[in-house]
Amino acid sequence: MSTKVSDHILERLREWGVDHVFGYPGDGINGLLAAWGRADNQPRFVQSRHEEMSAFEAVGYAKFSGRIGVCAATSGPGAIHLLNGLYDAKLDHVPVLAIVGQTHRTAMGGSYQQEVDLHTLFKDVASEFVETVTVPEQLPNVLDRAIRTAYARRCPTAIIIPGDVQELDYSAPTHEFKMVPSSLDRSDWTAVPTQESLERAAEILNSGTKPAILIGQGAAGARAEVERIAELLGAGVAKALLGKDALSDELPYVTGSIGLLGTRPSYELMRDCDTLLTIGSSFPYTQFLPEFGKARGVQIDIDPHMIGMRYPYEVNLVGDAKATLQRLIPMLDVERGGREWFDTVCGNVTRWREVMERRAQQSADPINPEYVAHALDPLLPDNAIVTSDSGSTANWYARHLTMRPGMRASLSGTLATMGPGVPYAIGAKFAHPDRPAIALVGDGAMQMNGMAELITAAKYRDLWEDPRLIIAIWNNHDLNQVTWEMRAMEGAPSFLPSQQLPDVQYAAFARSLGLTGIRVEKPEDVEAAWRAGLGADGPAVLEFLTDPAVPPIPPHATWEQMEATAASVLKGDADRGSMVKQGFKAKVQEFLPGREKK
Repeated sequence: MSTKVSDHILERLREWGVDHVFGYPGDGINGLLAAWGRADNQPRFVQSRHEEMSAFEAVGYAKFSGRIGVCAATSGPGAIHLLNGLYDAKLDHVPVLAIVGQTHRTAMGGSYQQEVDLHTLFKDVASEFVETVTVPEQLPNVLDRAIRTAYARRCPTAIIIPGDVQELDYSAPTHEFKMVPSSLDRSDWTAVPTQESLERAAEILNSGTKPAILIGQGAAGARAEVERIAELLGAGVAKALLGKDALSDELPYVTGSIGLLGTRPSYELMRDCDTLLTIGSSFPYTQFLPEFGKARGVQIDIDPHMIGMRYPYEVNLVGDAKATLQRLIPMLDVERGGREWFDTVCGNVTRWREVMERRAQQSADPINPEYVAHALDPLLPDNAIVTSDSGSTANWYARHLTMRPGMRASLSGTLATMGPGVPYAIGAKFAHPDRPAIALVGDGAMQMNGMAELITAAKYRDLWEDPRLIIAIWNNHDLNQVTWEMRAMEGAPSFLPSQQLPDVQYAAFARSLGLTGIRVEKPEDVEAAWRAGLGADGPAVLEFLTDPAVPPIPPHATWEQMEATAASVLKGDADRGSMVKQGFKAKVQEFLPGREKK
């Protein structure tokens, strides 16, 4: 039997080490589906419930494995559905390949059923490489280049394959004019700055007395070097959300997350520092960085297109974080002066942890949402993979979970889209079937698409060596983050027709699928529920009934924002009494004296 184009594509994916493809079937990829049957499902076709979830699962797989994530969809509507997940990959700089079908070549341009101009559709999201295969000889170059580009540029790429092309006999490119051969190898490489640039950076860092470091996901491979430079400089280290797992939160000088969802110590670190070193982060919110002219800055980033655009850095070092720091560290002054700044940073971190513990212990109706995350923190397995959805749940994820060495965590950092929490965790389970995965989601995201992906979890649970996949839902019947944004930024009360969510029995739905399902209505049952989920022999859904009136107060809360919130109360917010009570109780924790040290 001859080798079809579709057979060759799967064979080439295997040669690239691709072991899973996340997708949903459709007649636009019938040729590929038939090839999967002939290939004994290698690489494994993982069937989601929706193409957007396929893309999110590919992103989660890529984020937690370091390898390319691959998703597949049919032509027309299936390809369109991939877009949100692919934009998530683009904005978070994740290597993902989308393989999509297209109508037959004979029908293209004829307004045929499900005919969409896919090349134009994908040109923005897959701007680094998108190509349509029209003859077999374009392969393997097109596929190889899509994969190589996704890795090199840390981005999504796309190849479009018309249905009739999938069925053609494969013919390799020949040694002739206008043929493009290809090869598989992708050797490792390391970029480093020039010696002169490193010397200028060292002069700036040596000049400061109040140094601060900001790290992102680009610092994940340089943990030891980040620790070393922080200790040499006597610096505090703040983390962008995508870098939450890049450094252990157990280190006394790690101030935690930065930004609207961040911590007070990180806010104070940036407010008061006189030197800033940013490593592997493109954190976009300038207002959370030092005032212009107050701090001298150095940035390290491997991407020359993303460097030097968030702050007026004096030196922009283009290079791999680990290799660059290894060359920079010997240039630093080890005979630095006093450690008052370092001690202040560590003291602020200690106080913040006390504040967060007190916040979590505050009573609420029925359960304090902060307590749900706080109770999980000491129970997290050392090898846990944690995903968070967007919304108020991300506040509790950012502030209450302590990352330890070996843990992994991520969320939709730049697109901040709703919906990836559960599919990220499923993608993580295929990347690391021997590790527990925990998804933290709000009821809005769960209703949007998380419930359907519980079916996917049930379908594949037996493939995972460690069967634990815990989906924790903050059920407060409210699109809570937007509600609080309306109050704080617009001074407007909650608009119930847009914000109020119907009550859904998530745990009962999970049980109907044969999964563990636990509904928690009282705070005294929270810890037991977490223990039960972590001890389950398969996927578990933990549904916590939480109080929507507990505010995700930002670390920099201004009088203007508090006044806007008060104005919304006066205008008749439906939940105004409970909201004010909880807001006051949470904020006052920052002004209480520290607990007596034992």
